[in-house]
Order: sequence, then C-alpha cells, then structure tokens
Amino acid sequence: MQQAEVHVTTELLWNSALVTALIDVVVVSLLAWRVSWKHLSRAKWTIVAVAAVIFAGLWAALASGYYWEECYRHVFPAWSRWLLPFYMGTLFGAGALLCRWLALRMPGNPVVNFCFLGGLTSLPGHAWGIYGRDMFEKCAMLRGTSPAAALAFGVFEFIFYWGAILAIAVLLFAAGQRWSGRPRF
Repeated sequence: MQQAEVHVTTELLWNSALVTALIDVVVVSLLAWRVSWKHLSRAKWTIVAVAAVIFAGLWAALASGYYWEECYRHVFPAWSRWLLPFYMGTLFGAGALLCRWLALRMPGNPVVNFCFLGGLTSLPGHAWGIYGRDMFEKCAMLRGTSPAAALAFGVFEFIFYWGAILAIAVLLFAAGQRWSGRPRF
C-alpha cells in the first residue's frame, strides 16, 4: 500500500500547536483536579511501565513503521529500525521516573508539573532530529517548515501524551489495588 504524499506546513504546525495546547489545558486541568500528590507518589512504577509501553508503541507504529521510509530512515541507521521502540520505551520509562521525581519536589501542583516536564522531554530529541540530523532537509514532508513551530507543537503533543500516561497509570494502579483487596489510595 502506497502512502499518500503529505507536506506539513509551518501554518499547520502552529495551528496544531494551538489546538493541542487547548486540549492540554482541559486534560491537565481535569487531571490536576482528580489526581493527587499521593496518586503520583504511590503509582511510581505503574507510571514508568505505562510510559515505557506507550512510547514503545508510538515508536513502533510511527517511527519504525509508518514514517520510517519518509523520515526516520534519514535520522537513524537502518539496523536500528526495530530496536528503536525498545530503546525509546526504556528511555521514556526512565524519563517518567525523573519527571515524577521532579514533579513531586517542585512548587505548585505535581500533576501540572509532571505533564509540563513531560512536554519538555520532546525538546532534546526533536532538536537533535531537526538540527543535528537535518531532518527538515532530508524529509520531504517537512522541508521548508519552521523548526520553532515543530518544537512548539512537540511540547504540546508530549504534554498530551504524558497526561494520558498519568491517567492510564493511575487507573491501572487503582484497579490493581482494588483487585488485590488493598485500599485504592
């Protein structure tokens, strides 16, 4: 099956960043209202596991799968294609551990901190792809696109991912507690 030719524009990235930011405000607000410091503290390993699985799945489906030929083969060596999901799952699982640790120690709401720090995890990888590997020159669908717009969208995209990770992890942790007969939180 041939992939339809797509070209991402700067305007599309800025508009997507705005829409995603609005969604993030709703998602993070709901999480901040329903998820407490205690949830974030006690669900530690569930958060790490969910982050690892979610990011491994995203990398398997998108980077190693659907967009490999179009973009990611320009950034990573061919031999790494099917190892990337495992590597990135492990890396982002460790990132979840760090974001959680920091979020619990920073001033303010730990859930908001966690999601914001998770959003910032997009910056090193995206900046490396854009500037270190010339992805915007090598990948036709991104050619001519503003790096600033891509980086901004990436932050809001990852805030959404980390919010979803937190929501899933807290629900799984609570279900495990209920199943084992222990108090939920």
